[in-house]
Amino acid sequence: MTKELEFESIRPYQDHEIQQVFERLKKETSFIELIGFLYPELPPQKFIDKLMKIKTIRQFQQEVISPYVKEIIKNTTKGITSEGLEYLNPNEAYLYISNHRDIILDPAILNIILFEKGFDTTEIAIGDNLLIYPWITDLVKLNRTFIVKRNLPIRQMMESSTLLSKYIRHTITQVGHSIWIAQREGRSKDGNDRTQLSLLKMLNISGKNESVAENFKELKIVPVSISYEYDPCDYLKALELQHKRDNPDYVKTPDDDLKHMGAGLRGRKGRVHFAFGQPICGNEFDKLKELQNKNEKFEFLARLIDEHVHENYKLWPGNLIAWDMLNANDEYRHKYTPEEKKTFLNYIEEHLNRIDGDKEFLRRTLFEMYANPVANKRELLGKSVLD
Repeated sequence: MTKELEFESIRPYQDHEIQQVFERLKKETSFIELIGFLYPELPPQKFIDKLMKIKTIRQFQQEVISPYVKEIIKNTTKGITSEGLEYLNPNEAYLYISNHRDIILDPAILNIILFEKGFDTTEIAIGDNLLIYPWITDLVKLNRTFIVKRNLPIRQMMESSTLLSKYIRHTITQVGHSIWIAQREGRSKDGNDRTQLSLLKMLNISGKNESVAENFKELKIVPVSISYEYDPCDYLKALELQHKRDNPDYVKTPDDDLKHMGAGLRGRKGRVHFAFGQPICGNEFDKLKELQNKNEKFEFLARLIDEHVHENYKLWPGNLIAWDMLNANDEYRHKYTPEEKKTFLNYIEEHLNRIDGDKEFLRRTLFEMYANPVANKRELLGKSVLD
């Protein structure tokens, strides 16, 4: 009970709280409108009646969240594939650290995969900048989501990071629930997936050992590579990068976040692949122990996670086409067909036509977004690895 009270401000809801939450939600006009948008074939009152019969978080995920995510997968992807779970134990709790492309779907699809493979769903980290309305907070906390507080003054940020670190370690080591968290704050805008040192420093705060290696060993980190053939928000990310080029102080508005969420849910994604790495193990931590400087330890661990993510990232034809276009060559022409090239270039032009701006910059940015996973894999494994 003491721990539950300590984590009150950030933890997900529990089974005994959900009816009280449903009572609040059914009075929210915006939530009722969202139901009409998400489930147009179902009268909102019938949906509310269904909610009021739900007794557990697991039942809510199975009967409300899972069917909707599966419908998105059916309508906006050409299928989901995965690999690597056969090396993990469904009875153990892990810290899944992944690259981040889509605000909602990255953890949502991951949980669908885990559940269908006999694993429990994970708890999900979400930044409070996305919790634009109180009812959104209620909704995500019903889906085993905990809150990461952003943009706080330095002292409060330290207190928040300490609490978050304690919560993650407690959830994995004591409660036995797995957790998903992105490798960086916010999504990768340019496709260059890199783990933030601040994330690792936050995770280490709650460790009880002097040894950084021992603190991370107990978290059982599993790097996850998420590969979308098409990123439905790519043109919005490119436009954001142009805004930041023109105005370094540019910050997205809450309306922009909603636009990104909607585009991510509705936009086409092509094929989607999730690759689960093996847990970072003792041999890798032994190398960490050899380093004396603490920052060097975090840098080493960040590179280690990045290497797993880059190596397991699945390259689609568009990634290779973008590389060739950027470099004005046809190095990987044997890896894609003329039809695939035409389809990808048409896709790029279609997305460019959705936005106004510096077309040359935006086009190059889109190509870089898709080419960067190729660059990272080449850096790690050599340029001939794809031959």
